[in-house]
Amino acid sequence: MTPLLDVRDLVVRYGPVEAVRGVSFDIGEQDVVALLGPNGAGKTSVLRAVSRLSPFAGEIRFDGVDTRRRAPERLARAGLVHVPEGRRIFPTLTVEENLQVATAARGGRAADIDVDDVYDLFPTLAPLRGRGGWALSGGEQQMLALGRALVGAPRLLVLDEPSLGLAPAVVRVVLDALEQLRGRVPVLLVEQNTEVALRICSRALVLAEGRVVLEGTPDELRGRSELVDTYLGQRAVG
Repeated sequence: MTPLLDVRDLVVRYGPVEAVRGVSFDIGEQDVVALLGPNGAGKTSVLRAVSRLSPFAGEIRFDGVDTRRRAPERLARAGLVHVPEGRRIFPTLTVEENLQVATAARGGRAADIDVDDVYDLFPTLAPLRGRGGWALSGGEQQMLALGRALVGAPRLLVLDEPSLGLAPAVVRVVLDALEQLRGRVPVLLVEQNTEVALRICSRALVLAEGRVVLEGTPDELRGRSELVDTYLGQRAVG
């Protein structure tokens, strides 16, 4: 079966600096794949290449099509939806308007998740429907950014550090939502919080200096916790 996303021998350079060096992986229709690694390992560069936001060498195919044939906005219309670090909601629109705008990105695809479903996933947002994006807390903005992406009927959800800078209680809400989505929406995830990533992913790759140095299921990586800790530079896997 052809994978939904197929990345082969990916290389990303910024001038003379090679940020990603020969990374290969694939994602199926029900996979959640996490990219782990220390700062500077190349994780975000992989996401940006997948979404065609950074130039790259190698091959990336989405739904069997070479992504070089599609501009970033056409990839998004085809269902490759990227939620970057920093949320980037529309600050002058209300919560409800932010979510409604996303319906235009469906490109004719049937939506598995609608606006009301987002309020079910993130009950905190329900009483804030009429509040402007600029007036939301960081955690509320992250919930809205994720909810907006889901309303757009993604075929692949690309998430960059969804728990970054959030209070523990908000991290739990985001984690619970992602666990509920498992099996419904395939995800490519960069997450600095390794405990969070291993709870929701089906497979993880550990990157160091732009290369894949370890790969496996959450249980396999937990079984090699000392080695994983060495690459991550922290006590990350329990």
